[in-house]
Amino acid sequence: MSAGEDDDELISAVPLRRPGRRIAAAAVVALLALFCYGAARNRDYQWSTYRAYLFDQRMFDAALVTLELTVLSMVIGILLGITIAIMRMSDNFVLRGVAWLYVWIFRGTPVYVQLVFWGLVTTLYKRIDVGIPFMVQFVHLNTGSWLTPFVAAFVGLGLNEAAYMSEIMRAGIGSVDEGQLEASTALGMTAWQTTRRIALPQAMRVVIPPTGNQVIGMLKTTSLVIAVPLTADLYSKSEQIAAVLYRPIPLLLVASTWYLAITSVLMVGQHYLEKRYARGSSRVLTAKQLQGLAKAQSLAESRFGAS
Repeated sequence: MSAGEDDDELISAVPLRRPGRRIAAAAVVALLALFCYGAARNRDYQWSTYRAYLFDQRMFDAALVTLELTVLSMVIGILLGITIAIMRMSDNFVLRGVAWLYVWIFRGTPVYVQLVFWGLVTTLYKRIDVGIPFMVQFVHLNTGSWLTPFVAAFVGLGLNEAAYMSEIMRAGIGSVDEGQLEASTALGMTAWQTTRRIALPQAMRVVIPPTGNQVIGMLKTTSLVIAVPLTADLYSKSEQIAAVLYRPIPLLLVASTWYLAITSVLMVGQHYLEKRYARGSSRVLTAKQLQGLAKAQSLAESRFGAS
């Protein structure tokens, strides 16, 4: 048999048998099925109460409040986080020092303690005066009139989130090739133009996955706003209903179901965002790209053959 015939001969590949994996998978499925069966038969879960309050209007309104807290807190966290990240990468040691101090304080203290503090701001500062220090005040703001528990909740969560987002943004900006930053400087771009046009768009590939995790984490962190105190979120509302019914377990399951549903939607959005910003970074061609490449090759071969 010649060498050419050896190359054309098909190899019959036999997949490696892994009985251990199949046994482990079967055991996991069996345990999961037994748990679900036991939970369904356990009357202490009180599934009738769970079904009665799963789509209760009060739980739906609480889910909207939780979403509003999540969105507003993340907007503050992302915008302020970008600013702090730029400050930490600045050549000005005062800006670097202030940014480092901010991150140190908000990352070093529990978010629950921070929320308790924000709930007490109206007792510490009953009025805020805006103007020239020690001379003239133009505006007098009564904190009790605008710093409601809802505002204090998303401001406190957003300021805490900014400390973590600043580190994520700093890592993303630091992942950009220094040669591109030097080239933008050589083209006459300012530091702000370089950050906005060069660094941030490329940093999004690194930033989006952890930012998606932070959004999901923020959704669950909203359960701590009882410290403000704010009692309109999912967890607090389920606790209120459970206190009246004396049935905490089914109401906790209701709140958990809502959290899981919202988290699932956020995970789908994160997946498509990652897919969008990953375009051009992978060498693996899609089916559409492969079809276009095949057409181009066939067209080139036909033209070459015709000539």
